[in-house]
Amino acid sequence: APLDAAASNRPGARYGPAAVREASTWWAYLSGYKGGLTNMNTRAQVDFSDLTVADCGDVPVFPQDQETSAESITAHVATAAERAFPVMLGGDHYCTYPAYRGFAEATDAERVGLVQIDAHTDTAEESPIFGEHFHGSPTRLIAESDYGDYANISQIGIRGYESPGFFDFAEETGLGLYTMRDVHERGIRDVVTDAIDHAADGADAVYLTFDIDSVDPSVAPGTGTPEPAGLSSRQALTIMEILGTHDAIGAADLMEVAPDHDPTRSTQTLAAYLLVTLLERQFAE
Repeated sequence: APLDAAASNRPGARYGPAAVREASTWWAYLSGYKGGLTNMNTRAQVDFSDLTVADCGDVPVFPQDQETSAESITAHVATAAERAFPVMLGGDHYCTYPAYRGFAEATDAERVGLVQIDAHTDTAEESPIFGEHFHGSPTRLIAESDYGDYANISQIGIRGYESPGFFDFAEETGLGLYTMRDVHERGIRDVVTDAIDHAADGADAVYLTFDIDSVDPSVAPGTGTPEPAGLSSRQALTIMEILGTHDAIGAADLMEVAPDHDPTRSTQTLAAYLLVTLLERQFAE
């Protein structure tokens, strides 16, 4: 979904899907000449020939028409979800809301949980420029949708600044809030295990959304709204290792890669690694 018309800070996430695609070609080369692979982190024997991936191409989007773009994303994700595990590349984080909706509609789910890996909560009511639908609002829109509720939403890696009384808001709504301080104090494995259990409790499925700005900008600077003191690459990969083994995860996206802000290309490389790790754990071990 190459759309960043709802980004409130630095644009450029429209180029994210192409950059992550290009970075992902490494595994075709690597697995081709090694005849199967050993994951040196997990010790798992991985045969990517067991995994069939179809690149459905870019979703048609309309930068001057947010509503039509959202309808297009919903329809295309729903079509993919009817026959496969859908993975969307973004694009700004607003795109997650219509993608989530498409997944829920295709699977006839009554309740779909959300695990959100992010620096920001994305629960804003509105923006004076963008209105109620922008990349600071998808989590609120999901919680207010027919399929979501804050009680089935978990957020990992939150930091920076939020609206006054946000911790009270989280407690009142049942939001599973895990800040970076929680990650440091409790450890990433403990936090992720609690987060997926919270999101999956009573839900028919869970949608995973990974905003690359959850990772520290010293590691992944190619994003529109960087926040210091984020996840390490090791912590980010551990998240995908754990979530990739959970049966409740039924769809995923990776958002906000803006490659023009990272001349080293490290951001899109990490993004590709994250998705490959998730799919490996789901389907190729």
